[in-house]
Amino acid sequence: MTEAILRSTLGARTTVMAALSYLSVLCFVPLLVDRDDEFVYFHAKQGLVIWMWGVLALFALHVPVLGKWIFGFSSMGVLVFSLLGLVSVVFQRAWKLPLVSWVADRI
Repeated sequence: MTEAILRSTLGARTTVMAALSYLSVLCFVPLLVDRDDEFVYFHAKQGLVIWMWGVLALFALHVPVLGKWIFGFSSMGVLVFSLLGLVSVVFQRAWKLPLVSWVADRI
């Protein structure tokens, strides 16, 4: 994981908004409310990608044989990346999560 350098005040509000980014559908709150803060926007984009991955994983349940396996592995990935994102926020860092940040940079 690499770390990005971003400009932000890193107050309590910023930390809470960045943490909301990794809590499922709540990733839309920082995207809409704190778009001008680079730290929050960075985490919100990554959280959005993780949320989309989780939603797409639900469609895997309709695949006859492998659907439950795909859903299970995807759910574990979503959980792990969300926890890594939350740890990044707690340490007030902007860690670029593998593959997630690559997709987030293209949004």
